[in-house]
Formats: sequence, C-alpha cells, structure tokens
Amino acid sequence: MRAVTGSNLQPSRSCTPARRPRRITRLIAGLGLAALAGCAAPPPKDPEALAEYREANDPYESLNRKMYDVSMTLDKYSMRPVAKAYVWAVPYRVRQSLGNMVQTMNEPVVFFNDVGAGKPRRAGDAFVRWCINMVAGVGGLIDVAKYAGYPHHDNDAGLTLATWSVPSGPYLFLPMMGPSSFRDGAGYGIDVGLSPWNYVPRGYGLLTFNWAYNIMGTINGRADHLDALDQLQKDALDPYATIRSAYQQQRKAQAEAIRNDHRATVPDWYN
Repeated sequence: MRAVTGSNLQPSRSCTPARRPRRITRLIAGLGLAALAGCAAPPPKDPEALAEYREANDPYESLNRKMYDVSMTLDKYSMRPVAKAYVWAVPYRVRQSLGNMVQTMNEPVVFFNDVGAGKPRRAGDAFVRWCINMVAGVGGLIDVAKYAGYPHHDNDAGLTLATWSVPSGPYLFLPMMGPSSFRDGAGYGIDVGLSPWNYVPRGYGLLTFNWAYNIMGTINGRADHLDALDQLQKDALDPYATIRSAYQQQRKAQAEAIRNDHRATVPDWYN
C-alpha cells in the first residue's frame, strides 16, 4: 500500500491501528486457504475413478470426513439430547408455530436474495409473506400467507450466486454447520449481513430477543431433522457420502428452480 503523502513523520496507511486487523485477517485467511489447499487429494489417474472424483467434487474428503466425525460426536452429546428434550417437552403445534416464526423472521433475507437474483415476482411474494405473517400471523407464529396463496420459497446468497453462474467450488463439511461449499460458505456470510435482526439496537430487550431467536431457531431446526438423521445414521452404508450427495443435488435443484422461475412480475389476479 502507498504511504500517506506529506511529512515523513506520518505513518503509512498500512501501519495505522485501523489497518492492522485487516492485515492480520487477510494473513490468517491466506494461511487457512494454503493449509486447506495442502489437504486436497490429487485427482486419480484411472478414468472411472477420475469421473467419480469429479462428480463428488470433494478434493478435501479426508479433512471433511474428520470434520464430519467431530460434528457427529459433538452433536451426539450436545444438540441431539437438547433436541430430543425439546421435542418431548414442547407440543408439536407449538414447535410448528415457533418454526413459522423463524421462517417469517428470515423472509427479509429471502427478499434481498430474490432481488439479487433478478426475480421481482419471487421478491414480491417474500415481501407479501412477511407483511401478512407479521400482522395477521401474530408476528409469524401462524403462516397465514400460505393460505392466502403465498407459500414459502427458499433462497439465500449461495443460491443467488449460483443463479449468476458462480461455481460452487469444492464441497466442504464445516464443524457444527454441516455440508457447504466455498460459494455457500461465502453466501452464509452475506446472509448474516442481510439479516436486519443482526442490527437490532441494544435496549428494550431486542438484543435478548435476537439471541433467543437464533438459539431457538437452531434447536427447532435440529428437532425437525431428528428422526431423519437418526435413520440415515442407522441405514446408510456411508452416511457422509449420502449427506454430500443429497446436499449437492438439493442445492442444484434449488438454484435451477430460481433460475427457471420466469413468472410475470404482476400477479395473475391483478390482471
């Protein structure tokens, strides 16, 4: 970086305290990527094995499997017991209402990503869903919008990037976060920045609500997949590979659904 012009006594911009955290962050990120690159398995030379290698898109499989094992062990002794206790203690209808609230609170992120994907009709649906459920749905506890003809649809920054043909990059399994990729990992960071609930002011209990909302959403989400994950661990010959394949297929299908949504901007009832 260039130094600030003027007296030689003035420090360069790269040496100011405001710049040091950025340089340290970039250094750590660079070292992390370098270490990750060193964990990549070389492509096999056998044509059939090479085709499977490319289809899996998992050059860091050895490291990913270790992260998977760590995550499953942590989940076994932390999130799974909490989720089971949650299912036992909280009636289904209440859990469903709390899930509706979490979904409604995430609608602004869906809206911004629909706009970013260039899909105004989908963005309009997300906005209407948020308005209806926040008012008529008692803060999102009841999904009134679904019965009004506005069912929920998924979108996030990773999918938005996919609709703009940004490659996913290698598959990753992140501890306590699950399956991901370079693109989806970056998308998660973008979504955190898009969520208005991460900007709530201190005071009036809003910060406490934000923490409670995030914790409750995590527990509720784990409870929703309690039986499915238990069954997968029991029946699948290779649970890791099954999760990887299901995740990649789901993300591809979701991106295609967004890309192929060519509905007119104005709803049919308006005409």
